[in-house]
Amino acid sequence: MTEILIWQITLPLALASLLLGYLLGSIPFGLLLTRAAGLGDVRKIGSGNIGATNVLRTGNRKLALATLLLDAFKGTAAVLLADAAFGAEAGLIAGFAAFLGHLFPVWLGFKGGKGVATYIGILLGLAPWMVLVFAAIWLTIAFLSRYSSLSALVATLVIPVALWILGAEKVALVLALMTIITWWKHKPNIERLILGTESKIGKKG
Repeated sequence: MTEILIWQITLPLALASLLLGYLLGSIPFGLLLTRAAGLGDVRKIGSGNIGATNVLRTGNRKLALATLLLDAFKGTAAVLLADAAFGAEAGLIAGFAAFLGHLFPVWLGFKGGKGVATYIGILLGLAPWMVLVFAAIWLTIAFLSRYSSLSALVATLVIPVALWILGAEKVALVLALMTIITWWKHKPNIERLILGTESKIGKKG
């Protein structure tokens, strides 16, 4: 436990990593892509979210897929760039900052996405093999329940525990913080899951 609290990175490098990660994470790809495609402001449809799920509500699957990939890879980029420039701890900090940037982009009044795609991208940068675990959990829960939100919530809950068991304590700590925030951002989904009103995969409305 003591090792988790000991960080070797200097304050200037930590701040630089935070800034790098936040700026990358705050790029609102969903909004930019839908506007470029002439589909208007994605925040004015569906849930008002800038993520891939809401972009899909425009009816453009290619844009939704592009949003998903770009939202994920901006998290990966933040981790890898900071790691290469300042070291592994910087990568952890930049990844967390990218996650916050996606959820709370300053350019959009701090109203961003829910973070699952960026979570996966950050995980890809920090512990690539765990993306397969995430995918396996998501697919299993989705097959059994047909709830996308539940699948993501369960996967984010398991990942930090698995990382801790495998000895990657600092990575587990960062992902655990991200999981807590993810669950908080999914509060409306959780309420609908409890009430049985959450939309299922493949079902309209």
